[in-house]
Amino acid sequence: MPTASTEASTSVGAGSVSTPVDSRVAPGGPGYRRMSLALFLAGVATFALLYSTQALLPLISDGFGTTASAASWTVSAATGALALFVLPMSALSERFGRRTLMTGSLAVAVTVGLLIPFAPSLGALVVLRAVQGAALAGVPASATAYLAEEVRPRALVTAIGLFVAGNSVGGMSGRVVTGWVAQEWGWRVALGVLGVIAVGCAVAFRLLLPAPKHFVAGSLRPRVLGRTVRAHLANPLLRRLYAIGALFMTVFGAVYTVIGYRLADAPFSLPQGVIGSIFLVYLVGTVSASTAGRLVGRLGRRGALYLAGGTTTAGLLVSLSDSLPLVLLGLVLITAGFFAGHAAASSAVSHTAKEGRAQASALYQSAYYVGSSAGSTLGAVAFHAEGWGGTVALGLLAVLGVVGITVAGSRAARRAPVPVH
Repeated sequence: MPTASTEASTSVGAGSVSTPVDSRVAPGGPGYRRMSLALFLAGVATFALLYSTQALLPLISDGFGTTASAASWTVSAATGALALFVLPMSALSERFGRRTLMTGSLAVAVTVGLLIPFAPSLGALVVLRAVQGAALAGVPASATAYLAEEVRPRALVTAIGLFVAGNSVGGMSGRVVTGWVAQEWGWRVALGVLGVIAVGCAVAFRLLLPAPKHFVAGSLRPRVLGRTVRAHLANPLLRRLYAIGALFMTVFGAVYTVIGYRLADAPFSLPQGVIGSIFLVYLVGTVSASTAGRLVGRLGRRGALYLAGGTTTAGLLVSLSDSLPLVLLGLVLITAGFFAGHAAASSAVSHTAKEGRAQASALYQSAYYVGSSAGSTLGAVAFHAEGWGGTVALGLLAVLGVVGITVAGSRAARRAPVPVH
């Protein structure tokens, strides 16, 4: 049975002393760069495909003659299906292996991505996007569990931060590429180009990712899975982390689903290519996610979450301005706060769960993408009813929830009994 440690013997006089040696990888160690790059590319492909229609919603609305809230279902269907399937995918991951499931998931998702440009109706597009989201569920269901098993604990936040950074690069590049391509050749060609890029990322991922050395196959029995899930849901800390992930993603999903409509309308009236380029602010998320480990090291998990929530709140308020530079500053702050909070919360889940890590991560991802789906739909509804101010109000309520949950966690930690050794 593979284990994280082996024993090394050192001679002391006539005898020897056995000391455990952690065989998991660490920054600078063999395979760490390949592992990091492979999962970075998996993150790129996942977020590029998952949110491929988000920057194109105004064009999709015009193409099918429908409203913003109806077109937003091309985003909500994908994220909602991912939320629904991430837990079953995690069970398959426990049985068949992290790398195997991630490879299969990306293969199906990129195949569907090549079919999506030919969708004959909005309904067909929504269905294909739901299938794609269900397929993509295998990546987040397996990635953090893979890292938790293969990377030393002190490097785990940094490693997961790099995977989340890949998410941000995928979200950014997908929107920028589709924005400029769509401006010249339409949204269907834009989605086709993105599908080809995702194929390249998926192939590179499979070639680069090292075979797991510490994976131990688990059971597919529903009773075993149910017992593991119930144990995670009974953990107050995990429940708080799941809620925080959902609320952060509600803000992010709402803002980025609606921002294209706002920038296309007066007083901005920006062309589609320029609107797509606005998503370059995702680079800020890449930095904030990849440095989350240092942030948590300095401030602690709850301190990092407070800072992320405050940064997101500041961004929402600044974005209310009708000045384009201030709107961009608001998006920068929202993006930095979201990715820092997400990296801190998701890494805490992997650290907290000692058994059934794939299920613990899957429950977090499920909550996270429920938040994305809710944010996309409710953000569009709020924008239709009250304009950008309505979307901001929704975001502020979600951040207030994050702060409230974090405060409750701080109080619970102070009340917890100190173990006696």
